[in-house]
Amino acid sequence: MEAAIEVLRQMLPVYLLIAVGAFLRRVGITKRENDDGILHLVFTVMYPCFIIDKILGNESVRDVSAVAWGIGLGFSIPVIGMALAWLVASLLRYEHGTGKRTFALTAGIQNFGYTAIPVVELMWAGSGALAMLFVHNLGVEIAIWSVGVMLISGRKEIPWRHLLNGPLVAVVLGLILVALNWDGMREAADGGEPVPGVLRRTMSWLGAGAFPVAIFTTGAVMMDLIGKERPSWRATLGGVGVRLALIPAVMLVMARFLPSPDELKQVLIVQSAMPAAMTPILLAKLYGGRPAVAVEIVVATTVVSMVTLPFVLLWGRVFVGF
Repeated sequence: MEAAIEVLRQMLPVYLLIAVGAFLRRVGITKRENDDGILHLVFTVMYPCFIIDKILGNESVRDVSAVAWGIGLGFSIPVIGMALAWLVASLLRYEHGTGKRTFALTAGIQNFGYTAIPVVELMWAGSGALAMLFVHNLGVEIAIWSVGVMLISGRKEIPWRHLLNGPLVAVVLGLILVALNWDGMREAADGGEPVPGVLRRTMSWLGAGAFPVAIFTTGAVMMDLIGKERPSWRATLGGVGVRLALIPAVMLVMARFLPSPDELKQVLIVQSAMPAAMTPILLAKLYGGRPAVAVEIVVATTVVSMVTLPFVLLWGRVFVGF
């Protein structure tokens, strides 16, 4: 219990940022019309700079097999999660048109970005897990914009153009620079051309504020979405059960028994503790889903994860063998 409290204490700034963002939106200090500009800046500039800065020079992503494991599990786990959530939605008597697709998509995808980043940094500082998280996220993005979009829309077309976004391009660029030894960590005698120090420092400064600003804005956006529709016990309890119990169990078993790199196992432990991602809210709006169902699952799992997160992290670390 003492260890769990200590982990929660370290994670508390993340939740406080969400709460502060929600409070300032509630009292009218932060304006809704500014959200798009802020998030666009974070998503297209600050977050990509943060990603490249953390990937460059990281030994955990030099191994091609490690990168393949990261992308492969990053893709597979959300797909498995959506399938499990679909089965649970059927047991909860969700029907087409009442939020079944939205439930499956939202409960099936964990928060793989802004909330996960500080947790990985705190749990596994210096291990290479953060760079592996971004490689893993490449697979998650592919799963969302292919299988996820087909699920929520009922269509067979995949909007591949959405994969050409800042974070994904940053991951690919970072991996290319590492593969070519142009990442500032190899001596010129080894044939490498290091990234200039000034450019690297600039990227570091730009990236440093990415996830605090994003988490703060996320809290404000969540405040806007709360109370739009009457809560449903199916979405709340079902979403929490799938996202914070069923899928984490599957992820931890995979982390323990699959012969994946240690850095990826560390990522999976953190990912197993994460609440639902916010991306499905956007997808539900874009493709005719039920945004209210997505909002309810995101809010419920975020609140409940404040209690479950430290226990999942600690127990998962022991279970996997760290």
